Amino acid sequence: MSSENLPQSPERRESPEQQRRKPRVAVVFGGRSSEHGISVVTAGAVMKAIDRTKYDVLPIGITADGRWALTADEPERMAITDRKVPDVDLLTGSAEGSVVLSVDPGSREVVYTEPGAVPKALGEVDVVFPVLHGPYGEDGTLQGLLELSGVPYVGAGVLASAVGQDKEYMKRVFISYGLPVGPYEVVRPREWDNDPAAARKRIVDFAGEHGWPLFIKPARGGSSMGITKVDDLSGLDAAIEEARRHDPKFLVESLLRGREIECGVLEFEDGPRASVPAEIPPVTAHDFYDFEAKYIDSATGLVPAPLTGEQTAEVQRLAVAAFDAVSCEGLVRADFFLTEDGTFVINEINTLPGFTPISMYPRMWQESGVSYPELVDRLIQAALTRSTGLR
Repeated sequence: MSSENLPQSPERRESPEQQRRKPRVAVVFGGRSSEHGISVVTAGAVMKAIDRTKYDVLPIGITADGRWALTADEPERMAITDRKVPDVDLLTGSAEGSVVLSVDPGSREVVYTEPGAVPKALGEVDVVFPVLHGPYGEDGTLQGLLELSGVPYVGAGVLASAVGQDKEYMKRVFISYGLPVGPYEVVRPREWDNDPAAARKRIVDFAGEHGWPLFIKPARGGSSMGITKVDDLSGLDAAIEEARRHDPKFLVESLLRGREIECGVLEFEDGPRASVPAEIPPVTAHDFYDFEAKYIDSATGLVPAPLTGEQTAEVQRLAVAAFDAVSCEGLVRADFFLTEDGTFVINEINTLPGFTPISMYPRMWQESGVSYPELVDRLIQAALTRSTGLR
């Protein structure tokens, strides 16, 4: 089929008032996943960084039960306090009011409704900056809604978001592109529900081949939540239960001995580029780089990573290759192990990585010459110039 026969997004004619006003950015955060709290923290940092002389900001929080709520533009209330993460319910003015985004691609109108009240139009949204982590936000579901609505958005599209969230299929794509992946097993819900003994035996056989310890992790989670390091058989069942509390499908991975290296990828006008890499040093107070180490205890990564020039070039090449393999857009953080034999193994990518100022992705780009406000602005501008639909 020729390009002129491809379906096109409906044209939208802007009124003189629309042409004069600043672009309106809807920052969507919270959500139904176990990463709700860190999403709120991320949103606060993004809202602080948005240049209010260039953009209007509309904060939209999604509660843990899935209600879209209008929240105050008060990013200072969205920080970790006393080792506790915030939540959307504490930021909303109403327990019943909800925000509705039109699914008519000819209109980007946002409407606020409350029981017994006349719906209130909040104006049109020009771009959505989603900072939702995990299922129901980072996994292609929100992206699909925005595609139906015809609203441009920051980050990866439907397919790349879904693949980037599901570690099983992410690894399958990496392998098909010849990228180095460590040993792993997948246990799907039906396998565990129908015959847990057989699934457990498969895990024990995997440990017999690759050795203990193992990592048991949710297949479609992030922020290191639900992951357990298992040193022997005695801890296996509890680790499986914890992973399945977050996702009925889980992964089993062997321990790769070596250094943890991360690399950011950002899409520029001429294509994706890689940042300087970072290293996550061993975290002495934690078994591994888990949620508490990342966000509560603020474990310090080394930026840039102490690598040779050849090693830096290789991890940057692999990071961009992973970005391209999954057909990503906007941004990605790629996580690697530099094994004891000197080779890189890719662990995973994150299509909406941790994005607080202390998170590794912004820190790597800061060291690469792109400040946090510049990073936010570049992502918004790239989304504004990208159409929805087939592209």
